[in-house]
Amino acid sequence: MKISNTRVLVTGGSGFIPSHVTRRLVGNGADVAITTKYNSLIDNVRIADFWDDVRVIEADIRNQDSLRQIVDFRPEVVIHMAAYNHVGDSFTHYSEAMQSNAVGTANVLEAYEDYERFIYISSSEVYGFQSDVPFVETMTPHPISPYSVGKYGGELYSQMKLQWADRRISVVRPFNAFGPYQSPRAVIAEVILDCLKGRPIRATEGKQTRDFNYVENLVDGILLVCQEDAAVGQILNLGSEVETSIRDLITTIHELTESQSELQIGVLPTRPTEIWRMVSDSTRAREVIGWSPNIDLIEGLEKTIEWYRSFLSTYTGTDSPLASLGPELSLQKPNS
Repeated sequence: MKISNTRVLVTGGSGFIPSHVTRRLVGNGADVAITTKYNSLIDNVRIADFWDDVRVIEADIRNQDSLRQIVDFRPEVVIHMAAYNHVGDSFTHYSEAMQSNAVGTANVLEAYEDYERFIYISSSEVYGFQSDVPFVETMTPHPISPYSVGKYGGELYSQMKLQWADRRISVVRPFNAFGPYQSPRAVIAEVILDCLKGRPIRATEGKQTRDFNYVENLVDGILLVCQEDAAVGQILNLGSEVETSIRDLITTIHELTESQSELQIGVLPTRPTEIWRMVSDSTRAREVIGWSPNIDLIEGLEKTIEWYRSFLSTYTGTDSPLASLGPELSLQKPNS
């Protein structure tokens, strides 16, 4: 199916990856609606430049009643991306992670069923502990965090709807995304900002490896899944197939930013449930939807670093128009 002139719903549309998907859909001429917890431009700054070009549905996927509004839009394609998205914090916020990722996915699937395609965005984290790499879709998932357990629960519910209700559903497992607009809670954004600000870079030994993928590569893949009939019923990895250690990632960012930050690698403890090696086998995505990443790690890092330079200038520069929106603060000491 063609994306242009198609009604597409993106849940969580102002999130990191969803905002990039939404931007591309709008640019391609789709009729786009998003769900977001707050119908507020201030809370959804990632999509500020095309805010008036999307329909905003204020809804929390944990709240079944709020999702009834989807029926009014009648989406032909649903890209379900709303989620609790922090692996480490999910151990503390396990209830929110499970409610959002598992129950929330079930709520979205039950709220509206008259779609032509439903794409569930899962996560590479569902693989968890595996004895071999790269990770292939035929492996039995072994999720090891509340985040990934919830994500896998969403997969199982999607698979149930596919088989029992004959729905046209696809599951996508993106590997570690990075790029503009990412929260500094993610490792690449955090390291870039620390390097640009000259702050010490504190890390574990960095022996664990990940498969990093520039966000626009993932957008390419997700939109291909929306359009290719062969993707229906499939589980598809979207990864770069390049294994990079966290140590090498940090030193590369340090060099690309020409930072003077002190590298303190090895000062932090390793997470008890650490996945030591994670890299994708994306053969199925190449064969089924003709996808492969166009932007490699170095080019993606260079693009991301330049964006964060601009971000810092805009959000923290004293001459920035944004700074002028803040309240005036007197730095003078009160008279004694």
